[in-house]
Amino acid sequence: MKLFSCLALSAIVATPLTAEGTRQLDAHEHGVGQLDIAFDAQKIAMELHAPGADIVGFEYAADSAEDRAAVDAAVAMLARPLDLFVLPDAAGCSVVQAAAELESEEEHDAHGDEHSEEHGDDHEEEHAHADEHEDEHGHDDHDDHEEHSDEAGHTEFHAEYLLTCADPSAVTDITFAYFKTFPNAVEVEVQIISDTGATSFEVERDAPVLDLRGMF
Repeated sequence: MKLFSCLALSAIVATPLTAEGTRQLDAHEHGVGQLDIAFDAQKIAMELHAPGADIVGFEYAADSAEDRAAVDAAVAMLARPLDLFVLPDAAGCSVVQAAAELESEEEHDAHGDEHSEEHGDDHEEEHAHADEHEDEHGHDDHDDHEEHSDEAGHTEFHAEYLLTCADPSAVTDITFAYFKTFPNAVEVEVQIISDTGATSFEVERDAPVLDLRGMF
């Protein structure tokens, strides 16, 4: 999903994003999500990152049918941006594209493996050797490793949206219905990107309306 990246590049003329505008999967904070918004002519691109705990109430892998159903429902809700981030009717905005997914450390590592195909045979041999080692010495080490992974691992929801608006200048505020939809969410760090540069905001549950008057 690269909708936001492409539009953000065209929206920013000379003002680079700061390091604070980038969230890493391994450095998130429970209760706090990040929403980047890029304005370019009549297009608005959004990119949302939110900890799994904020969206579904847990960060472990969804193993049970109940957990998987919760994740599927969350992804479906995250794919409706105008229900979560409500824009003024006067702006005449509609969704062009929307995509949401759940990311995990394992999936992130898997992407890295795709670029190491030349070492695939060696990798398989290492796993075979590890399996033999487990058979010889029992599964205590393996169980300990799994327990550690469950403690250290986490998941994060990622969504990207592309909107088109008849009158983007009428986007004078954004109402974060997101907080009503996801009760565990406490705050969203927002970065607005336009041809004038980037501006950061913090939107909290007890004040869910972002005032953008005078922004453009």
